[in-house]
Amino acid sequence: MTQAVRHPLSGKGPILGAALLIAATLALTTAPPIGGGVQYQGEVSAQRDLLFTDRADGGVIVTDARSGQAIGELAPGEDGFIRGALRGLVRERRIGGIGQEAPFRLTGWSDGRLTLEDPATRTRLDLAAYGTTNAEAFARFLSTKENQR
Repeated sequence: MTQAVRHPLSGKGPILGAALLIAATLALTTAPPIGGGVQYQGEVSAQRDLLFTDRADGGVIVTDARSGQAIGELAPGEDGFIRGALRGLVRERRIGGIGQEAPFRLTGWSDGRLTLEDPATRTRLDLAAYGTTNAEAFARFLSTKENQR
């Protein structure tokens, strides 16, 4: 008894359809946002330019870039979120051939959001996206008396 074998996916139609679906997915996930990304509607409530300087023992000194005053310190092996966020920003600078002299900008917004920006690369991190505890790790650098806008 002879039986014909049928191939339900024969032809180029399904393969072409799958290829178009993959191409559309890649285009939508890798394209820059329309309108230049997130636009903040709130007002700036506090802003400070910060420099982060590595110490020989693995600690980091946090300095207000305008006044030159040390405003904080990251002990060796602590503040992992801050270190990780800075590592990513510094990596972008290294790729762009930008030195570490330019400060990072920490901004508190009137709606409670907090952002960390690298004006040298135009990279901005919305710290709330990483959770309240992680955003609060940076917030302490805005809350000092000599805070400047």
